[in-house]
Amino acid sequence: MQNEIKSALKQIRSNFLALEEKSDILEKIANLWIEALKNGNKIIFCGNGGSAADSQHLAAELMVRYKMIRHPMPAISLTTDTSSLTAISNDYGYEYVFSRQLEGIGNKGDILVGISTSGNSKNIIEALKTANNIGIKTIAFTGNSGGEIIKIADITLNVPSDITNNIQEMHIASGHIICGLVEKHFFG
Repeated sequence: MQNEIKSALKQIRSNFLALEEKSDILEKIANLWIEALKNGNKIIFCGNGGSAADSQHLAAELMVRYKMIRHPMPAISLTTDTSSLTAISNDYGYEYVFSRQLEGIGNKGDILVGISTSGNSKNIIEALKTANNIGIKTIAFTGNSGGEIIKIADITLNVPSDITNNIQEMHIASGHIICGLVEKHFFG
């Protein structure tokens, strides 16, 4: 068992060393969030499964606090309203579960962060397309290949792994770094 633990930790360490090569993308994303928030806009997140949890987690880091006690920054995850999620899935289809909500609450100048480990989640793709039509800047967090989303998003953070749990580890760490940069900018 110790060998498995050490092997897993070695892989995680290797992934994060490779992620360091994406620091310029993290900076671009942080600057986009800062600009949107300066202009009175909000950061909107969406994802499925573990990425839904990451969406909620990162929205809470902005809305509540990351490291500092401070005023809230406007952020929301489209994964939390079960009545909307089930009604949209039932009436329109699951691929529209995020894009339909975005049509209702999204405004030009907002930021949409679509999180998909594969980069091929149909509902994330539809949300990014809708965001682009509204004038919402789009950011995708994906795995190494980027999937189909890479063709649609304004900026893609395609982390250096093809293994779902390792991708998710890097997504939440990257989100934390960005939240920290944004928080420091406004309240540091």
